[in-house]
Amino acid sequence: MSTKLEGFSSVWVPREPLHESQEVVTRAQQDMNATKGGLVIFTANSNPSCMELGKRIAERLGVELGKVQVYQEANRETRVQIQESVRGKDVFIIQTVSKDVNTIIMELLIMVYACRTSCARSIIGVIPYFPYSKQCKMRKRGSIVSKLIASMMCKAGLTHMITMDLHQKEIQGFFNIPVDNLRASPFLLQYIQEEIPDYRNAVIVAKSPASAKRAQSFAERLRLGIAVIHGEAQDAESDLVDGRHSPPTVKNIGAIHPSLEIPLLIPKEKPPITVVGDVGGRIAIIVDDIIDDVASFLAAADTLKERGAYKIYVMATHGILSSDAPRLIEESAIDEVVVTNTIPHEIQKLQCPKIKTVDISMILSEAIRRIHNGESMSYLFRNIGLDD
Repeated sequence: MSTKLEGFSSVWVPREPLHESQEVVTRAQQDMNATKGGLVIFTANSNPSCMELGKRIAERLGVELGKVQVYQEANRETRVQIQESVRGKDVFIIQTVSKDVNTIIMELLIMVYACRTSCARSIIGVIPYFPYSKQCKMRKRGSIVSKLIASMMCKAGLTHMITMDLHQKEIQGFFNIPVDNLRASPFLLQYIQEEIPDYRNAVIVAKSPASAKRAQSFAERLRLGIAVIHGEAQDAESDLVDGRHSPPTVKNIGAIHPSLEIPLLIPKEKPPITVVGDVGGRIAIIVDDIIDDVASFLAAADTLKERGAYKIYVMATHGILSSDAPRLIEESAIDEVVVTNTIPHEIQKLQCPKIKTVDISMILSEAIRRIHNGESMSYLFRNIGLDD
């Protein structure tokens, strides 16, 4: 069932996924009416296209967005001016990622610090897509940038963070504040059940062994089969590019003691591309957490077509869709790409009608309400396993 919130662009808005939905909504309205005087919601983004999610959340909570000015000076410095009192209040700062990711980080840090110096009681960051989340491992002589971003946010004054489907769950350990890592899978599963005809004839596909756990989780919840593509081109998550291969494995006789013989690892050799599982005559649903560079998805779609899949869907939480991704998707064997609105992508949707959006403002607004009222968050994590 697809609906549309008045005044917003077209996205697929799921029906209430919570079994106790009526009770939750009624209680939410009562609680917010009783306590919204101590709640302020800001959007920290100077880009108007990135403010839509904040407006959706505020509408669901029945509150107005806080008054704030965020803009760039002529010399590209970011300036934030809060235009109402936040003293003694719970401040929720919603920040979505635009193309200029470094600017949005500075906007968030400056706004958090401004609220801190204005004596806000608590400052909660609502960051559906955590920037630099792919840089969460040491690679050769690089750095763990996710740890740096987390430290900066904590130092600026953030007291709590709400995010969604972190690229690696271990990123939560980079923070010394509470982090609620919400899941988009209930909304994507509901979309599959309601919007994909004959989904019972589908198979959930992992485009690489690294995403097999996520695919297994989807398959078990939908009672479907699973397929894994193995042997595709090496991606950035490979062990071949991490710090364990630095320094180089070339023997340097002058630097090694003559009595030491360090065994060298045999270099990896990828097998030809194979599909583990039957996809012939089936609907193939590729699942992942992020879709940015679409080359690996296109290669997976071509492989599945060769193996007999007659329809191919791609489902991901975060649709970054950089560069010419919309054009490549439009020209590919992929029939539909389904992402959530954690990241604004209205321009990409105009370029490629195959891209569909699922609204996740419902779970973010419920998380805000529960944190503000001091309620347990466990209700939002029901039936969530370690591998989800």
